[in-house]
Amino acid sequence: MKLELGHFFVEEIQFGAKTAFKDGLLTINKEEALKVVFEDEHITKAELHIVKPGDDVRLVPVKEAIEPRIKLNGDALFPGVTGDLTQAGNGTTHALKGCSVLVVGQHYGGFQDGLIDMGGEGAKYTYYSQLKNIVLVAHTDEEFEHHEQQKKNRALRWAGMRLAEYVGSCVKELEPQEKEVFELKPVSKRPSEENVLPSVVLVLQPQSQMEEAGYNDLCYGWDCNRMVPTFMNPNEILDGAMISGSFMPCSSKWSTYDFQNFPMIKRLYGEHGKTVNFLGVIMSNLNVALEQKERSALFVAQMAKSLGADAAVVAEEGYGNPDTDFTACLVALEEVGIKTVGLTNECTGRDGASQSLVSMNEKATAIVSCGNVSELIELPPAGLVLGELEALARDGLSGGWADDELLGPSVRPDGSIIMENNAMFCGDQVVGWSTKTMKEF
Repeated sequence: MKLELGHFFVEEIQFGAKTAFKDGLLTINKEEALKVVFEDEHITKAELHIVKPGDDVRLVPVKEAIEPRIKLNGDALFPGVTGDLTQAGNGTTHALKGCSVLVVGQHYGGFQDGLIDMGGEGAKYTYYSQLKNIVLVAHTDEEFEHHEQQKKNRALRWAGMRLAEYVGSCVKELEPQEKEVFELKPVSKRPSEENVLPSVVLVLQPQSQMEEAGYNDLCYGWDCNRMVPTFMNPNEILDGAMISGSFMPCSSKWSTYDFQNFPMIKRLYGEHGKTVNFLGVIMSNLNVALEQKERSALFVAQMAKSLGADAAVVAEEGYGNPDTDFTACLVALEEVGIKTVGLTNECTGRDGASQSLVSMNEKATAIVSCGNVSELIELPPAGLVLGELEALARDGLSGGWADDELLGPSVRPDGSIIMENNAMFCGDQVVGWSTKTMKEF
């Protein structure tokens, strides 16, 4: 499998008469772009905004992030989701770099939605404040879930994907400024200079706990709750085979943009043939019942051993109940002789006194912490809010609350906020590009 990503670096975004890219300037015809959004009759209101790093703008409730791209062979950007089911990971895809499409609810948020500050103190908490963003703020007629804490957000998320493909189409016929090529030879046909290196497999546990369809991450349009661990070429993940779901507390979330750019995959690619033999990705899942969790762990360990892995990296999208899947996978791999490192965030409670993972085992000896979901964040008012600030307190966002005996409401009368890191959009970046670091005291 050979994937060529052509990069076009966006330095500025503006609205104009024609959607086009030239000399770093991305111009978007707003009327055309909104027609793409309104292709779904469930979208009742929509507006587009442009924000850039440093702007005094707060976005909430943020539901999704997608990188604008286009596949040169005419295939859907997200096969099995936005178009016919085709193979991802082969051929050429053009991408607008340094920008994203952000999807924001005009009114209602939920457990899975988050907040982004483009400037000020809050900007350091999320990667997405570093990007130039095309912001879709929209509302739907999905009244059955307006007041539900758990929202599928289907119309809004699909509108974001269509918009990302529309914007990306403006570079289809252009010559990219930079090309990035990803190619792994079949596992059994690699040259000796690769085979003598330590063989490493990446195990991903995307969000898939909900048994009802519509909430979980999708693999080629297939609900990850319905799948057993599956061996995948990493190119598939970088090229639209995976899309984000709508359930996980937001700082733990992997957005679709994250899957498209997965830093841990790119880092392993960068080391392939130098320090490691990167075998590929075992796409596992997060389950509900203990037997399901144990079954997945056994599948992962067997698959990794059969592939000849000497080491594994396991990354978990979430915390709490999913920690059981995470720990079971670490232990199962260690028990078959595969040295394993885990990537996850922690939930220690606001006082820091709780056990950081729900499930722990002495065989899990190497875990990288990407953040603490319980950390309190206090931020001043923003000059402009896109979306609805009250959603943070009113709608059950995982890091917000209507009132607290000690702290008061998350949203104060002057527009300042206090919340847990839980509500920061993709704030812990377990995928590999966390803005956080460790300090010793």
